[in-house]
Amino acid sequence: MAISLRRITPRSLMARALLIIIMPLTLTQLLAAYVFYESHWDQVSKQLALGIAGDVAVLVDAQSEIDDPKVMAWLFEAARRDMELTAILERDAILPTHGWGLGHYEGELRRALLAKNVNKPFRVDARHLNEEIAISVQLPLGVLQIVTPRTRLFSWTTSVFVLWMIGSSLIMLGLAAIFMRNQVRPVRRLARVADAFGKGRDAPDFKPEGAREVRLAGLAFVAMRNRIQRQISQRTEMLAGVSHDLRTPLTRMRLELEMMQADDSAKALKQDVAEMERMLEGYLAFARGEGAERPEPFDVGQLVTDAVDQARRSGREIALTTEGSLTLPVRPNAVKRCLTNLLENAARVARKVVVHAVRSKDAVEVIIDDDGPGIPAEAREKVFKPFYRMDTSRNPGTGGVGLGLTIARDVARSHGGDITLETSPMGGLRVRLRLPL
Repeated sequence: MAISLRRITPRSLMARALLIIIMPLTLTQLLAAYVFYESHWDQVSKQLALGIAGDVAVLVDAQSEIDDPKVMAWLFEAARRDMELTAILERDAILPTHGWGLGHYEGELRRALLAKNVNKPFRVDARHLNEEIAISVQLPLGVLQIVTPRTRLFSWTTSVFVLWMIGSSLIMLGLAAIFMRNQVRPVRRLARVADAFGKGRDAPDFKPEGAREVRLAGLAFVAMRNRIQRQISQRTEMLAGVSHDLRTPLTRMRLELEMMQADDSAKALKQDVAEMERMLEGYLAFARGEGAERPEPFDVGQLVTDAVDQARRSGREIALTTEGSLTLPVRPNAVKRCLTNLLENAARVARKVVVHAVRSKDAVEVIIDDDGPGIPAEAREKVFKPFYRMDTSRNPGTGGVGLGLTIARDVARSHGGDITLETSPMGGLRVRLRLPL
């Protein structure tokens, strides 16, 4: 089963950037190590082994051609002093026919001895000695035992090279990590500021920094934020003017109707004017969206309690429970309006309402359950549209103008949260308001 590359690659920009650095660095070091071991290390080992084999060949040839014990004793002493070879002739001894498997050192030294024409039977042992290498050669008089330090067959160049590769790689990786962290920090800061702005919180001290591309993204975000804020301000000012212009003729119409004789036509016109005023107020409240209010740390539990107390005045049974600390940056008036709209909708159609406010790991949730008729699943998104009502008669006695849920969701989303509708365990509707921390 093929593993998706997306699953095994890191998710963060920092980790991916370091991976881009580490992979070519590792491949370069492996290539360098391969070239070193294939050329330098093999050549050095071969030359060192040939040096030892040459000294051993001298002792073997001398033992075969010189019969004077004094000369051989002097030669053994000179080999110990000048060649780091300790030679002992075990007379009448026989070289064992079995041996040990050849390692790297034994194999290299064996090939060197054959290259130096050491044609006598011999055995090389580098595994059973700690710091020495033993070479045993079968001669007519016995077995010539030669012991030499392992350092004669080992070069410190390998250790220095490996340490240099690892050390330099770690240093370069550390410098790259510091550099990449400094480059990623502005991106993370931009993400935090954008997330805060999406939750309705301002970040006036934000200043684009970092690489050119990151600064361009930061400048684009600042320009976008200014355009959105300017658009909200212009919308609020325009609606204030529209409110003034529309209220004036409606007021004149109301005064003229009061001066008219009380008959059925005048009564119907008064109802139409009242309906127009209610629709105008609802539309202005929806479009204004509490845009001028600034976020501040506030206890959402207190806002829920105030909204519940206000809704209880209609005579409905509303139960309330809160859990944990519910303080987070919000626009208190906007959130209270959102809660009031939700509770009024529930209290209008249900006999019993239960409100539960709780703090989760990353958000505050307010859950409103009722035992009313509920809303069909296919209509749960439609009710958030402006001026949409489940009651098609448009009777003001059975509901508002169809902006309560629209305003509530607009407030929730302006804080970075949302409102969802579900089926309540009480048989009616469950409204879940989520405000992120």
